[in-house]
Amino acid sequence: MSLAWRFLARDWRAGELGILALAITLAVTAISAVAFFGERVKGALVRDSHQLLGGDMLLTADQPWDDAVASDARSRGLTVASSTNFISMARSSEGAQLASVKAVSPEYPLRGRLRIADAPLVADREAFGVPPRGTVWIDERLLGALELEVGRTIELGNATLRIGALVTVEPDRGVSFFNIAPRILMHLEDVPATGLIQVGSRVTYQLYVAGPRPVVEAFEAALKPRLVRGQGIQSLANARPEVRAALERAEQFLGLTALLAVILSAVAIGLATRRYVARHLDGYAVMRCLGASHAQLFRTCAGEFVGLAVVASLVGCALGFAGQFLIGYWMSEVMRAPLPLPGMAPVAQGLFAGVVLLAGFALPPLLALRNVPALRVIRRDVQAGQISSMAAYGAALAALAVLLVWQAGSVKLGLTVLGGFAAALAVFGAIAFGLIRGTARLDRLVPMTVRLGLANLRRRGGSSAVQVVALAVGLMAMLMLTFTRADLLDAWRTKTPVDAPNRFLLNIQPDQRAPVVEFFADEKLPVPNVWPMVRGRLMAINGAAIDGGALDDRGKRLVEREFNLSYMERLPAHNRVIAGQWFDQEQLAKGAASIEEGIAKTLGVKLGDTLTWSIGGREVKSPVTSVRKLDWDSMQVNFFVIMTPSLLAESPTSFITSFHLVDAQAASMHRLARQFPNVTIVDMTAILRQALTVMEQVIRAVQFVFLFALGAGLLVLYAALIATQDERVQETAIMRALGASRAQVASSQRMEFLLMGALAGLLAAGGASAVGALLATQVFQLQYTMNVWVWIAGPVAGALLCLWNARTGARAAVRFPPIVALRES
Repeated sequence: MSLAWRFLARDWRAGELGILALAITLAVTAISAVAFFGERVKGALVRDSHQLLGGDMLLTADQPWDDAVASDARSRGLTVASSTNFISMARSSEGAQLASVKAVSPEYPLRGRLRIADAPLVADREAFGVPPRGTVWIDERLLGALELEVGRTIELGNATLRIGALVTVEPDRGVSFFNIAPRILMHLEDVPATGLIQVGSRVTYQLYVAGPRPVVEAFEAALKPRLVRGQGIQSLANARPEVRAALERAEQFLGLTALLAVILSAVAIGLATRRYVARHLDGYAVMRCLGASHAQLFRTCAGEFVGLAVVASLVGCALGFAGQFLIGYWMSEVMRAPLPLPGMAPVAQGLFAGVVLLAGFALPPLLALRNVPALRVIRRDVQAGQISSMAAYGAALAALAVLLVWQAGSVKLGLTVLGGFAAALAVFGAIAFGLIRGTARLDRLVPMTVRLGLANLRRRGGSSAVQVVALAVGLMAMLMLTFTRADLLDAWRTKTPVDAPNRFLLNIQPDQRAPVVEFFADEKLPVPNVWPMVRGRLMAINGAAIDGGALDDRGKRLVEREFNLSYMERLPAHNRVIAGQWFDQEQLAKGAASIEEGIAKTLGVKLGDTLTWSIGGREVKSPVTSVRKLDWDSMQVNFFVIMTPSLLAESPTSFITSFHLVDAQAASMHRLARQFPNVTIVDMTAILRQALTVMEQVIRAVQFVFLFALGAGLLVLYAALIATQDERVQETAIMRALGASRAQVASSQRMEFLLMGALAGLLAAGGASAVGALLATQVFQLQYTMNVWVWIAGPVAGALLCLWNARTGARAAVRFPPIVALRES
């Protein structure tokens, strides 16, 4: 080992290991940064599991809980609190704002503490109790939106309430869509006075339970068999699943981004190791002459590289530890809570990743060193024994598979990424090798300089193909970071029409439908379509009760909540029937249903199936006669299921509408909110802006990790360009010895690299376009338009990079004395 460490120090001073060390450091930094952040998140969830629930157990339902449930809990010695959650419009004399309202009983919260402040930028304090009757505590964002201050009043439905404080910490606040809206915390007994809960209102009812752990578990076990559809239990084992889901999704995005850095670093390691082996064959041959055995050579070489991997991995872990603080800062809006410091487990993960990367991609070429013959000292043409290519590639793929599966947290996902990467490399390699071999037909058609460049490519057909593929991978990463990313963002921005509805009105009662329409006419606003909406729960398909366990996550969520159904005679203009036919006169009389294609696929519903619904306490059966495709980008009101009026017209109904409102007419919504206080006005521009604030934080964190992938891509480019530099020095010496001028040598190398760079750029442009199209159509459901600039930028960038390398490489080769190069050959 002492000899291995001396060799490591020598090679480091000579600059032989810089690319290897940097590649390992980049990969380990990306992996460990995500691992450190993930451990902090898990630690926070464990630490705050009680506070995340607001109790030891949380019961949720979309209908009020039976009093017997709370009575049963209290009879067991448990403490019970309750809350009612809904969205509504908060109003002041200055305007109106959509808010997330939470009305709580005096016992709330059972675990954790509320914290409040008397004014913005003032230190908060622990709150003992909940807002008293007639008072609300609000989010600071709402204070600014309504241009109010603590002590003023706010209108909520038919009630006028005083702002008593700003709520700064709410223990059980989740990360659901409407929880992004500013919070209003109020006393539960003030809700009836607001008149906000009407037919069709979407309300969540919660019961908090706390007490000794065995008693809570016994109550949970007794309650589970009595639960009905729409009711659920969250315990410490699955505390705040929406929080966990949001954070796990963000962590998965970060992990997949780190995978790209790992893959590119692996390519750079493989290229750098090949060059290292070629440059050290002579030294190891001398050691063989001095009596070193094959085993000694291997131990020395392996010790040197393991030492490099450990040192580089430790540096990567240190950088990852620092980087995860930045990720945590950018994710603060998602977490809404301080994160504990991580443990040391990610360090072990980083060390393991670094060693596995080096072992998989560097060990196979290094095995050639242990087989170098002593005869090479006097005969430079004697090569070391090469191991099987299949064995080398197998070791590399096995190492990469282990890391990808581990990092992705899923065997399927990891192997899918590995398979896609391997397939891309195989396609790139086959195309590159085929085109290089095919250039022989051009020799008689091109000038001598071009012919020499083509001959250089063909002479090193295998290594030239490897260089082209490596260059293409690095260039593709950069093209995806620039052109592809910008194209996807532009496609997303232009997906929604400029005049698409940006306001929704919810909870319009039947007696308010005509007055609301008259309001639009009086305000000189275009009168929108007003659609009926009925709440119903799907109970059975073809008489078979719904089995949520047999559905995917989306299907489970759908069947566990109530659907927003509608009824109408005519097909909406933004819907299109893709199977079956719209309601005819007979179906309008007997009753039928039309279902959206996505939900039909999720639930396994086909034409002719009969759906059984529970609506307002009665059973409704609807045969499916058509399947519709919805234009979600239109931002119009859409319904998963539309029935005939004969089935739903007598059901409890509210109405909903959407419309486009320009900024100059925004004041009319304040007047509408005052005239119809129970109607909820959803400003989609504000909601989307709030949601995008959280998304932007996740994107910034992902882009931070992507910087390591970009660094690895640049490293691949550099490693690919210098991979054959020593061989070119020898060729230059021979050409000059045979009478070639410096200009001829430089021009032949420029032409070779120009062709290599252009070919790599074309492959990179094709790969980036293919990945962009796949992401747009399959992941984001966007209309993909090919960017012609990618096909220009790819070859141009590749050619310029390679020409720059040819210029610097040719200068070094020409300056190297031919006699020295010939003596070493």
